[in-house]
Amino acid sequence: MELSKKHLDSFLKFARETAHQAGDILKKNFSATHRVTYKGRIDPVTEADVRSEKFITGRIRKAFPDHTLLAEEGTGAGERSEFRWVIDPLDGTVNYAHGFPIYCVSIALEYQGYPIVGAVYDPERQELFHGARGLGAFLNKTRLKVSGETALERALLATGFGYNVATARRNNLGYFARMVKSAQAVRRPGSAALDLCWLAAGRVDGFWELYLHPWDTAAAVVFVEEAGGIVTQMNGRPYSIFHNSLLAAANPVLHSAMRRALAGK
Repeated sequence: MELSKKHLDSFLKFARETAHQAGDILKKNFSATHRVTYKGRIDPVTEADVRSEKFITGRIRKAFPDHTLLAEEGTGAGERSEFRWVIDPLDGTVNYAHGFPIYCVSIALEYQGYPIVGAVYDPERQELFHGARGLGAFLNKTRLKVSGETALERALLATGFGYNVATARRNNLGYFARMVKSAQAVRRPGSAALDLCWLAAGRVDGFWELYLHPWDTAAAVVFVEEAGGIVTQMNGRPYSIFHNSLLAAANPVLHSAMRRALAGK
């Protein structure tokens, strides 16, 4: 199948509407007392994750019955097709469960294994990030563009820590220490999807993280690249949403400086 602008516009419209409506579900229940279960020692799931995922997957299956799904809470695991929706129904679950207002819904569409469309909705700020390959990326109606910062010592960076931070040998703490000493500042908001959206919007200049999952990045990497940024693995090799390390920067100069700093050079 050859994708036209009409196809991309249609998929993007659907993704925007679905992300916004799922975000409204999260916002409505944000101040409630949450029922929290755990997939791991510190890896929580709330009833809002499940409710949001059920809404999103139900809407996709009705609109696109031939498409498959990959969602954080398990829907569609093992399914494959030419088109696949990659979904994080609530990125920032720890924040959400504690009433810390940084979280989002992330929805992406892959075509033949490559993300082509994305929508990320931040209900607390009513910010909808959206875009498609070749059509640009936007925050609400404003086109996204990465910052022009090239000096690491003047760069504001973002990162995060995997749920295995207490047990993994490669746990990002050493990288964090290096970057705190090298950059102007480092932030850890708790949502990789929003970190990358904010990079695309020029609010932060660079981002790196380990142990990411496809649903963390599938939508937002489209925005970063459409906004002029660069996304690779931490070793500089081409990035896929199935790689578990990511290094993104506003431009190649800053990207190279971040790689050197992470390597301790």
